[in-house]
Amino acid sequence: MKREYSDEHAEAGVRAGLPQIETWRNQFHTGYEIEISMPEFTSVCPKTGLPDHGTLTLKYVPDRWCLELKSLKMYTLAFRNLGIFQENVVNRVLQDVVKASQPISATVTGEFAARGGIPTKITASFSRRDKRAR
Repeated sequence: MKREYSDEHAEAGVRAGLPQIETWRNQFHTGYEIEISMPEFTSVCPKTGLPDHGTLTLKYVPDRWCLELKSLKMYTLAFRNLGIFQENVVNRVLQDVVKASQPISATVTGEFAARGGIPTKITASFSRRDKRAR
C-alpha cells in the first residue's frame, strides 16, 4: 500500500521559527491555575494546503513566570500560514510554553473543526514531576 503522507509532511512546521513568547514575573505563588482560550486558531494542513480551524486551550500553573498575552497572540497568529499537522500544533505549543515560562504544570488542548465529518481533539500535558511533555 502506498503511503500518501511522507516524513516531510509529518515533520512540517515542527522546527519552524516562530515569534518568542514573552513572560513576566509571577507575584503570587499559591498554586493557582491560568486558563487561556484561543477560539480562532488557524494553521494549514501540510499535505493539502487547506486551513485547519480550531480552539486551543492552555491551562497552566505558573511558577516564577506568567505568559504575556500579546506575545502569545502573535505567536499563535504565526501558525496561520504554517503547514503543520494538528497533533504537532498542540505538542509544539506545549513545548514552547514550557520553554518560555517553566510552569509547574501545563496542558494544551486543540479542538479542531471537523474534516470529512471527523472532529479532532488533541491534548498534550507537562508536569514538573514528570519533567517531560506527555
